[in-house]
Amino acid sequence: MRLLLATHNDHKRREFERILARHGTFELDVLPASFELPPEDGETFAENALGKARAAAAGSGRVSIADDSGIAAAALGGAPGVRSARYAGEHATDRENLEKLLREVPAESALEYICVIAYVDPADGTEQTFEGRCGGRLASQPRGEGGFGYDPAFLPEDTPAGESPTRTMAELSDEQKDAISHRGRAAEALVRWLGERAAD
Repeated sequence: MRLLLATHNDHKRREFERILARHGTFELDVLPASFELPPEDGETFAENALGKARAAAAGSGRVSIADDSGIAAAALGGAPGVRSARYAGEHATDRENLEKLLREVPAESALEYICVIAYVDPADGTEQTFEGRCGGRLASQPRGEGGFGYDPAFLPEDTPAGESPTRTMAELSDEQKDAISHRGRAAEALVRWLGERAAD
C-alpha cells in the first residue's frame, strides 16, 4: 500500500520509513518541498495532524497520513504540548527548545511524549486518528547522538529487556527507540487498523 506522508521534517520521514519498512507491505512517498502545509494552530495534536493529512489528500487525491507530536511536562501542566516545536519561539531550533525545557523543569520530573497520526482517504472520505504515548522523566543533562527534538534529555520508562531506565532516547538504537516511542506506537496502531480494514 502506498501512503503519502504530509511532512517536510526529514527526521519524521526517516522514522516513518523505518517503522513501516518492518511490515514490508507499505511504500511511503513524501510531499514535494513546494507543497505548503497548513499552520499547526490547533488546540490538540489530533487537530493539527488531521489538518495536514486533509490538505495533502485534497492536494494530491491520494491516501495521506500526517502526525503531530510533542512533549508534555507534568511540572508545566502539560506544556509545551502542541507548541513543542515552537517552545522557545516560532523559529526555535531543537537545541533552543531543549535548553528552555531544561531551564524550566527540574531534573527527574515526569514527562510524556505524545503522537497522533491522522489517516485520510479522499476516495471514500475515511478519516481516522491513532495515538501513541511514551512516559519518562527529564535527565539532568542531554546525552546521546541519536534521535531529535527532546530525545537527548528524555529518559523513557520502558527500556530494552533487563535494562534500568538510565539511557536517554538519544542513546538508544533506532530499533530500540521505535519499539517504545510515541511515534512507533501510533504507527503500529495505524498498521493494525489498516490490516483489519483490508481484511473486512
